[in-house]
Amino acid sequence: MAFISSRLDRIAPSPTMAVTARARQLKAEGRDVIGLGAGEPDFDTPDHVKAAAAKAMKDGCTKYTDVPGTIELREAVCAKFERENDLIYTPDQIQVACGGKQNIYNAIMASVEEGDEVIIPAPYWVSYPDIVLLAGGTPVIVVCELENGFKIEPEDLEAAITPKTKWLVLNSPSNPTGAAYSKDQMRALAEVLMRHPHVWVMADDIYEHIVYDGFDFSSIAQVEPGLYSRTATLNGLSKSFSMTGWRIGYAAGPLDLIKAMNKIQSQSTSHTSSISQAASVVALNGPLDFLAERNAVFKERRDLVVSMLNQASGIECLTPEGAFYVYPKCKSLIGKVTPDGNVLTTDDDIAAYLLEAEGVAVVSGAAFGFSPFFRISYATETSLLNEACKRIQRACAALR
Repeated sequence: MAFISSRLDRIAPSPTMAVTARARQLKAEGRDVIGLGAGEPDFDTPDHVKAAAAKAMKDGCTKYTDVPGTIELREAVCAKFERENDLIYTPDQIQVACGGKQNIYNAIMASVEEGDEVIIPAPYWVSYPDIVLLAGGTPVIVVCELENGFKIEPEDLEAAITPKTKWLVLNSPSNPTGAAYSKDQMRALAEVLMRHPHVWVMADDIYEHIVYDGFDFSSIAQVEPGLYSRTATLNGLSKSFSMTGWRIGYAAGPLDLIKAMNKIQSQSTSHTSSISQAASVVALNGPLDFLAERNAVFKERRDLVVSMLNQASGIECLTPEGAFYVYPKCKSLIGKVTPDGNVLTTDDDIAAYLLEAEGVAVVSGAAFGFSPFFRISYATETSLLNEACKRIQRACAALR
C-alpha cells in the first residue's frame, strides 16, 4: 500500500509477541498449550509497590508529569545508580520512559544518522536491529558462539569497529541466552573501546538483579570510568520487580544525549503513567529482600530445564549466569523427519513442530539472529516447566 511509509519495510513485527499470540490462539481453540515464549516473570508485583500505586491515586497523583519523569523518581534512580553501581548522575541526566524499549528507541533515534553502524552481538534481543534499521542505521551483527558462552570476544569487537561505528549494544545478563559478563570480561571489552573514542556503549542492564551462583554483576561504566562520558546505562523495573505492565524504564547518560532523548519523547508519549512513576519511587527506595527468594526459585527452574533439555535427544543446553532464559542448540534435529513426514530444515520448523505436536510454545533462534537454536523462558510455574520439558523430550524421541 503506497500510503504506508517505506521505512516500515525495513522492520518486522516482534517475533516473541507473535509466538505468544499464537499460543493464546491455540489455547482459545481448546488446545493444551504451555507458553514458554514470553519474557515476563510469573511473580506478582510486590505488595508494597501496589500499595504505593493505590496511595498515589488516592492522593491525586493522576496528572501530567514532566517529560523526563517526576523529579522524585529521577532522584530515586540517581540514588539507585550510586548505591548499587557506583555511578553518579544528576536528575537531569535521567530519562524515565514507557519501558526499557522506549529508552533504547529514544537513544537510537536521537543519535543514529543514515549509514551509522551499531554493533549488536548475536544472539540479540529481537528489537535492537529493527530499531537501528528504523533510524536509518546499519546493524553490524557479531555472532557469539556457544563455545564462548554466547559472549562477544574482545578481538571480535575490535574487528567489527569501523569509522562508521556509533554504538556497541551490550546486554548483560542477556536476553535470549542469560549470558552475563564478569568484571574481567567487561574490562577486556572496555580496553578495546578505550582505543576507539568515537564508539558509544549502550549498556542494557535490565536483568541486573536476576543472577545466580554468586555472580557479581557490574555495568561497563562502573568497570571503566573512562567510558562514563559515552555510555548510556539503561535499566527498569519490568523484570526484577515484576512490573512489566507498569511500563517503567529509565536511562542515564551524558546530558546532551538525555536532552536529545527527551526531545524525541516529548513528541511521542510525553511521559509514562504518573501512577506508575509514583509507585516506582517506592520500589527503588524500598527493600530488595524479595529478590533472593525469587531468584532461588528461578535458579531451581533453570537447573531443572537445563538438565531435562540436555536429556532430550539432539539438544545441547548451556547453563546461563542470569536472566530467565535458556538458549538450547538444536543442530542435531535439523534434517530429521517428524511423525507426519515433514523434514525439519530450520529452527523455525522445530519451533512449529514443538507447538503443533506437543503444545509447547518456544521462540526460534532465527528471531534472535543465531540459528539453529531456540529460546525458552523459564519464568513460569515449575510444574508446567517440568511438563513442557517432558513434552520436548517426547517430541525429540519421535523424530527419525
